Amino acid sequence: MDIREIQNLIKFVAKSGATEVKLEMDDFKITIKTTAEGAAETTYIHQVPMQAAMPQMPVAQAPMAAAPVAATPVAETAEDNSKYVTVKSPMIGTFYRKPSPDKPVFVEVGSTIGKGDTLCVIEAMKLFNEIESEVSGKIVKVLVDDASPVEFDQPLFLVDPS
Repeated sequence: MDIREIQNLIKFVAKSGATEVKLEMDDFKITIKTTAEGAAETTYIHQVPMQAAMPQMPVAQAPMAAAPVAATPVAETAEDNSKYVTVKSPMIGTFYRKPSPDKPVFVEVGSTIGKGDTLCVIEAMKLFNEIESEVSGKIVKVLVDDASPVEFDQPLFLVDPS
């Protein structure tokens, strides 16, 4: 399994609504855990002996079969959020809600923001990039946990522009 297949698996699990998926193949084992919002929280990749992986293979496939059933509530949630503007990550990196560990968060749920206000910081290659709002409104939901990895174009915040 190459890195693209692993990334596609992580995206599938995040969208499916499953909270944890374990996949064991001949030479490796992957465990993907997701948050309630559907973002991939932690991914572990372990090398395992071939003998240990083979007997557990059917167990790993069971959560995958249940994933499409859990996808229905996620689709309904997306429809409810259609009136909100989604602020997305402009880059890959690590999401931080605070400018530094001893400072307060930039925005909370319920905060009123203006165009150009700093919403968060994304660290990429040891550089801390301030992410500014392109809309004015009120923060409805923070979609990513502090100090979590984020992908390009991943939703970070929901903003009510009214």
